[in-house]
Amino acid sequence: MENKEPIQIDKRIHLIDGFDLGQPERTGTYVIDEEELTLIETGPSPSVKYIKKGLHALGFTLDQVKYIIVTHIHLDHAGGAGLFIKECPNATVIVHPRGSRHLANPKALAAGARAVYGDSFSELFDPIVPIPEDRLVEKTEGDTLKIGPECTLEFLDTPGHAKHHFSIVDPISNGIFTGDTVGIRYKQLANEGIDFFLPSTSPNHFDPEAMQESIERIRALHVDRIYYGHFGKTERADTALSQVSEWLDVFMQISQEVKAEGKGYDVLADRLLQRVKDYLAGLGVPSDHDVFVIINLDMQVSALGIIDYFQKLKH
Repeated sequence: MENKEPIQIDKRIHLIDGFDLGQPERTGTYVIDEEELTLIETGPSPSVKYIKKGLHALGFTLDQVKYIIVTHIHLDHAGGAGLFIKECPNATVIVHPRGSRHLANPKALAAGARAVYGDSFSELFDPIVPIPEDRLVEKTEGDTLKIGPECTLEFLDTPGHAKHHFSIVDPISNGIFTGDTVGIRYKQLANEGIDFFLPSTSPNHFDPEAMQESIERIRALHVDRIYYGHFGKTERADTALSQVSEWLDVFMQISQEVKAEGKGYDVLADRLLQRVKDYLAGLGVPSDHDVFVIINLDMQVSALGIIDYFQKLKH
């Protein structure tokens, strides 16, 4: 596992597998080889060793890293940024304005994740290292970042999964790095020829209307590629966006049924998982496929976010 080479997406973009949750093809770091070497996402701190190995395999040194962009501050995307930047003397972390203070002082961020992951938290996420404020730069709607003579990245505010979430347009590939806003791509199924995408509705900012608006906004860009935090790229952008939009409606329909029955989180997570299993069974995916280890966890976390969303509506 530890010797896996970076995935070449094209001549200037590679993807390093961070083995988040100990799983291959779950969470990755994109490396954009421009004049200013730019990384998108670090994953959690246990992924940092894989980033370092991946950069070495690509022929880069840590002092060449100029920008570390995190689409949002959830620990599976940005939890390792503080640990990693300690070894990158010339790097700056780019973050949404709503997220910067939490990277400078990650106590609340860690507490929120600990509430979700419980006893597994330390193994999955420690250490969580604060980032000095002078090494944080905020970017939001309409901002840009020039990383090469012909490459200026553009930032879009894309809430729905989180309020502290932006997406990044790469003009050279006509692609967009979407973090979790337009869902998860299950690379384990893509390896078998099945394009499958689900929304990520985790706590505590999940907003279905904002998510649908972000999906439609990205659709209107007519990009050629979507680069996912989980995991890899698709060149079937319209298919992917339509699928995640439809599944978001399914998630909300199931949650309304569960709510009407007076049932809670456990029932919702089970029903979401069963609906996904039923759908994939129709595509020939057996119920004991390895991908369900990840999908089961995703449904647990998504159920938490949906329950949280309904609770907030009451107040």
